[in-house]
Amino acid sequence: MDMRKVPIAVIAALAVQTAGALVWAGGAAARIATLEDRVGEHRQVAERLARLEEQSKATRAAVERMETRLERGA
Repeated sequence: MDMRKVPIAVIAALAVQTAGALVWAGGAAARIATLEDRVGEHRQVAERLARLEEQSKATRAAVERMETRLERGA
């Protein structure tokens, strides 16, 4: 058996495995980037919803004050 063939086969196997790992890591990085974008979008929606809830509470309080004044005056 030639001693040069074994190291070449090992090197080739390592090269193929390394290439596969790099391809997998690139795909994982792309998926993570997509998920980060989605989280950012959801965060913006959550902030807008919180502002709308606060505006709704303020409007409700104003309406209640108006109703109270109208009931007193009637």
